Amino acid sequence: MAPIRNTRVLFNSVPQGYPVPGETTVVDHSQTLDLDAVDLAGGKVLAKTLSISIDPYLRGKMRSPEKKTYNQPFEIGKPLYSHAVVKVLRSENPKYKAGDYVYGVFDWAEYQVFSEGLDARVLPPDSGIPWSVYVGVAGMPGKTAYYGWKEIAKAKKGETIYVSTAAGPVGSVVVQLAKAEGLKVIASAGQESKLQFLRDLGADVVFNYKTTSVEKVLEEHGPVDIFWDHVGGSTTNTVLAHMNTFGRVVVIGSISSYNTPQAEPIANFPHILYKRLTVRGLIVTDHEKEYRDAFYATIPGQIARGEIKYTETIVRSLDEAPQLLLDVQKGDNTGKAVVILADD
Repeated sequence: MAPIRNTRVLFNSVPQGYPVPGETTVVDHSQTLDLDAVDLAGGKVLAKTLSISIDPYLRGKMRSPEKKTYNQPFEIGKPLYSHAVVKVLRSENPKYKAGDYVYGVFDWAEYQVFSEGLDARVLPPDSGIPWSVYVGVAGMPGKTAYYGWKEIAKAKKGETIYVSTAAGPVGSVVVQLAKAEGLKVIASAGQESKLQFLRDLGADVVFNYKTTSVEKVLEEHGPVDIFWDHVGGSTTNTVLAHMNTFGRVVVIGSISSYNTPQAEPIANFPHILYKRLTVRGLIVTDHEKEYRDAFYATIPGQIARGEIKYTETIVRSLDEAPQLLLDVQKGDNTGKAVVILADD
């Protein structure tokens, strides 16, 4: 077979503020592969990429190496990577055979050569849900919701939860888990189309955080027993003052500070003491052993039966991926942002 192009998206420079398509990230068309001649000696696998996840946390990996956090930074000149679904074309690895669909962490590239995929899992070929959903509510974002719900939320029927940026793949699953267990759900988003989605999920109180005061909503509909925090900053400050005694704050992200030089300080920190709050951060990989099997035994089936609903923003080429990455940081996408390069 003649060599074919293997388009990739490379990390080109550390952004100051929002990642800039064509500067922070560049699309590279220079690499070619002969799919029949790729050397797979040593247990390697050749796979075609089907779907790639674009997530808010990726902004934190676009940093200088000396800045330490819980994950490794992207390397300048190397491809970005995130959770993806790939289809095995050829394999010299006994864990994977040709035709397998594999979920794991892979490069933003049309084709992959790997030996041990990070967080790799062979997916069932007949689950009844699209491959793109396995990087969304049936993948890492869904796990984040499920693990946090089981590990930290400790929800009780009749309690009140406030979910910030609730229309995303994590927040929307939390809304549905909370309603299924009899909680009152307050949910916010930044666009009218997203608000309607939250109403469709059954949220009891829905509002646009860009046009409506969080303070006023919580004064009327709180206090809150569980705060599912994707935002940080002024939103967290406000909600801490409206928590019930012995409330739980599940910290999933802090997107208000991802693209700014410095995070906004938490001025209402004393409420954590006065109200005996539990404030806990969640990194999904910490809880794989405890909850992964239960997640896969439960959530994909519920999605296939329509019991868990989702929305997606889809692009169909890596040329569009840098812009979608920026859209995610600005909240301009709806639901799960995903690049679909092939359906099979």
